Amino acid sequence: MKQFRLFGLAVAAALCAGQVQAEDLTGTLKNIKETGAITLGVRDSSIPFSYLDDSQKPVGFAIDICMGIVDAVKKELKLDKLEVKLNPVTSSTRIPLLANGTIDLECGSTTNNAERQKQISFTNTHFLTASRYVTKKASKINAIDDLKGKTVVSTAGTTNIKQLTEANAARNLGINIIPAKDHAEAFLMVETDRAVAFVMDDILLASLVAGSKDPAAYVVSKDAFSKPEPYGIMLRKDDPQFKKVVDAATAKIYTSGEGAKLYDKWFMQKIPPKGLNLNTPLSPELKAEFAKPSDSPDPDSYKP
Repeated sequence: MKQFRLFGLAVAAALCAGQVQAEDLTGTLKNIKETGAITLGVRDSSIPFSYLDDSQKPVGFAIDICMGIVDAVKKELKLDKLEVKLNPVTSSTRIPLLANGTIDLECGSTTNNAERQKQISFTNTHFLTASRYVTKKASKINAIDDLKGKTVVSTAGTTNIKQLTEANAARNLGINIIPAKDHAEAFLMVETDRAVAFVMDDILLASLVAGSKDPAAYVVSKDAFSKPEPYGIMLRKDDPQFKKVVDAATAKIYTSGEGAKLYDKWFMQKIPPKGLNLNTPLSPELKAEFAKPSDSPDPDSYKP
């Protein structure tokens, strides 16, 4: 009888522990556990981070990283299956849709900076970029000052259009700045001569040029509007349980060598749908970041 009572107490304690663990879940993890689903915010033209292939399926470097996070969440919550929902976002909608709970992660090419960290959180950096511009070689635009009095486009809701606006005012350039709804529309404006330049992250410009009808007709500037800037997967602010899981998942991807393999897949090999090769080697700065993952928004913290 004594052994039976002890066994009963042990079972009761185990059940209570399970209930406490379930009750202790908060925020995003609690919601995922209750619904059996996680929602990823995806982009349609942020090559090679998050874009649509020829069958309109979202693919890319950031998508692969997010799927690694999904696997870690599934394991953490001990779920047999976890439904992955994909929700399209743009530069303008990504933060509001994350904040209001429509998406749980934003898988794209979003710059991690101190201003954005007041609204949302980022996990460990997966890329480093700088804000530059693309022009047609025939335009003979060789420096930022050559944009004086010209029409220049950038994507609405991005860090880049803010940097362009600030530089325009600081240098008294008199640039006519046009906001585009997405990267594809902005590049098309340069392609059709409605704008002389498109200001955006250099890697995105390189991808748009590689996929254009005449890649040799364009040049990405050496002049930059910024220092090297980190990209990160976005998640909601003040959700420490979820951030802990996401940070651990991304750190494991990067430090294990999986991050370098994914990078090689998307930046050094032919990618769908057109078989483009961006031929952009892993930088010393990003290699150092993969060795010691960080979610810092400070450009000066990323040194080889």
